[in-house]
Amino acid sequence: MGKIWFWMISIGIVGSICTNNLAQLNEVILNESSKGIEFAVSLAGIMALWMGIMNIAKDSGLINKIGDILYPILKKIFPSIPKGHKAMSYIVMNMVLNMLGAGNGATAFGLKAMNELQTLNKRKDTATNDMVMFLVINISSIQIIPFTMIKLRLDGGSSNPGEVIISTLFATIVSTIVAITSCKFLQRRRYK
Repeated sequence: MGKIWFWMISIGIVGSICTNNLAQLNEVILNESSKGIEFAVSLAGIMALWMGIMNIAKDSGLINKIGDILYPILKKIFPSIPKGHKAMSYIVMNMVLNMLGAGNGATAFGLKAMNELQTLNKRKDTATNDMVMFLVINISSIQIIPFTMIKLRLDGGSSNPGEVIISTLFATIVSTIVAITSCKFLQRRRYK
């Protein structure tokens, strides 16, 4: 990742020099970097709130109850995860946070889920079907309340920042269905 950032920055600087826009580049760096920090700090509050709520839900047993309700569906999606395994509770927490639009907070639980899935992996250098499926679902993730998008629209001066909820919900449901279907199709095809 460091190499990618190095090359993007280097190409930007060289491009600015070649097009004689170095002064504009400096202005953008100085002005926009502070906006990036402001945005990150403002999201930290939302992330802290949802991470705290999810940890309370986990400690109270609510996540296990949600996991039990979702288990019949999740068992079809993740067939090699045994009932009661930690990976399933982390997957549930990750999915719930993603559905509530706290994708940044969901990352920690996603990483924990992947670590737990790795404990079930017999070939440690190759991702299992369940790992790939989890990644696909995580990327497409259904969003009921897109907090980050609402926050961006609010900061941008939108008169109705929440008007994207229905369209976002529809788009993410479709993307998740297509993602799961495609992944299952490719998994079956691989073994034929």
